[in-house]
Amino acid sequence: MRAVGLLAVALVLLAGVLTAPRPGLTGQSLGVLLALCAVAAGFVGGTVAVVRLSLWRQSPFYLLLIGGSAALIWLQPAGAGILGCYVAAFSGSFRLRPRPGAVVGLCTLAALIIAEVGAISYQSRTDLLIECSGLAAFYAMGWMVRRLREGQDQALRLALELEESHLAKAEALALAERQRLARDMHDVLAHSLSGLVLQLEGARLLAERENAAGDLTAVVDRALHLGRAGLAEARRAIGALRDEELPGPELVPTLVSDFERDAGVPCSLDIDGIGRPLDSVARLTVYRVTQEALTNIRRHAHPDRVSVRLAYEPQGVRLTVEDAEPAGRAQEPSDGDDGASGGYGITGMRERAELLGGHLHASPTGAGFRVELWLPG
Repeated sequence: MRAVGLLAVALVLLAGVLTAPRPGLTGQSLGVLLALCAVAAGFVGGTVAVVRLSLWRQSPFYLLLIGGSAALIWLQPAGAGILGCYVAAFSGSFRLRPRPGAVVGLCTLAALIIAEVGAISYQSRTDLLIECSGLAAFYAMGWMVRRLREGQDQALRLALELEESHLAKAEALALAERQRLARDMHDVLAHSLSGLVLQLEGARLLAERENAAGDLTAVVDRALHLGRAGLAEARRAIGALRDEELPGPELVPTLVSDFERDAGVPCSLDIDGIGRPLDSVARLTVYRVTQEALTNIRRHAHPDRVSVRLAYEPQGVRLTVEDAEPAGRAQEPSDGDDGASGGYGITGMRERAELLGGHLHASPTGAGFRVELWLPG
């Protein structure tokens, strides 16, 4: 656009030099010379050198361009002064905001009419109307080009914002995936390895006793079972990364029976309501919370009984795991998040619940400890 304007002004200056009266130092020739200088200075200052200045600071340059072009129309009716007016109207509507651009357009139109009516050889009203229509066309063209440029700028900004949003979403997904992997690895390792450690400690103590071969064999068998179970859990975790089938509520009875066998503590299971399908993440959450709660009981508590209740309610699924200590025995924390263990059991369970719009409460009771999970669905 700037090149087109520069070409138009160059034509105005060339025509002004070649058209009579030519530039000079006296009379009308001096007026033509001053008008040409004003057109050149106005164009260079208003549309090239200070395009980012305010209208107030650009107005002297626009006045020079408009005034010089009008003077050329007045002094050289056969010249190309009208092109300078067209350049002023186009530049004002293109480079300025709508209201200042309209002011420049109206000033240019007024200068054109005054110059044509006062010209040395006044043309017909038809010619004046055609020139005014051309001026309006150039003004409208500048306005449309300005709107097109603004639309392109806005589209570019939106594209950049969209790209930033995609990057932020990708980072959030990566963070969520890392957290999920951390929870899964914790659940697998805490459940299997902690039980394995307990069994091996018992085996070590039995090995120090005489005639403990039978008991030692039973403890080693339980440790072997826990090791195999941990390997199976690790395979399930890897399978989850490959979008394979995830464990769910149907394996809760297996967790209960394994706990009862390995811990030697009675553990009851109650399932209320009619079971219904859950999505894969909710299924895994029910399974992992049951697994983590039972693991914490085995590691931190000394109950004489444990109860697990899975209830299918109208608005969701509720899981409750509660242990009961013998009367008079002090209870230890069973959440794995407090104390010196530095675990992340309750944190991981709570994160799983909140990601699905549910909640998890873990707190001591009068006789033990309760973990309660609720998931919508």
